[in-house]
Amino acid sequence: MKQSVSERKTHIDKVEKISVKTQCGLLQISRSSHYYRRVPESELNLKLMRIIDAEFMRHPWKGVPRMLQWLRKDCGILVNKKRVERLYRVMGISATAPGPNTSKKGKGKKHKVYPYLLRNLPITAPNQVWAMDITYVPVRGGYLYLCAVIDLYSRFVLSWSLSNTMTSEWCRDTLDEAIEKYGKPEIINTDQGAQFTSELFTTYVEKLKTVRLSMDGKGRALDNIFIERLWRSVKYENIYLYAYSDGRECYRGLAKYFSYYNHNRRHQSLEYRFPAEVYLKEKKAAA
Repeated sequence: MKQSVSERKTHIDKVEKISVKTQCGLLQISRSSHYYRRVPESELNLKLMRIIDAEFMRHPWKGVPRMLQWLRKDCGILVNKKRVERLYRVMGISATAPGPNTSKKGKGKKHKVYPYLLRNLPITAPNQVWAMDITYVPVRGGYLYLCAVIDLYSRFVLSWSLSNTMTSEWCRDTLDEAIEKYGKPEIINTDQGAQFTSELFTTYVEKLKTVRLSMDGKGRALDNIFIERLWRSVKYENIYLYAYSDGRECYRGLAKYFSYYNHNRRHQSLEYRFPAEVYLKEKKAAA
């Protein structure tokens, strides 16, 4: 029996009211397969982004001027400052070294900035401190963003997600997934990116009541050094090696890598134990 136009419209309206997260769950597909779209960047920009990303992983203190000179003099790539500045914004990166006037408030709508709570803090148990961050991920013909939540005591990756855009909703959902699986931390540490200082994200954390939000100093990526080391491992041990062709392939590859990272990759800082072993054992002992 054929549906009338009005009946089809009613059905579509009902579907649109279901959240993207729920829709993907019902269809048993990853959210990255929904979010991913081909990004209309030129071949030159994609090439530059891949080169900049690798160099930035090696030398995270390089800002736009130093990166510009490195591209021109060491790589022989003639590129102007405006292009490099734009690519830094697209990739969501900034130098770790503080620049001039970094203490000035940004113009426009003001966002809450929370104090950095980890300075001289001994981290002695799982779920005491979680860290959260976003990084750029190159794929063939485009790029994605990777968000992850890590337990600092055990280096255990609690949750992760891919997206083609950096939104506060996406970051909130990634954190929410970690909390649903493993409970609440005492502190969640982020940088001062717009996604984490947004009212949507900070309100979500504040409503958790027992969780305190900590934020790195502006332009101080080394405050979040443990998750920066995670990004280095992910990129050099997986992303750069496999050069994924699209979002689905990237998602499947990273799912395998994070399982390996948590359960089969020994960490020197953990006395050569596995993150999952340390996290689950210590958490069970504390309970």
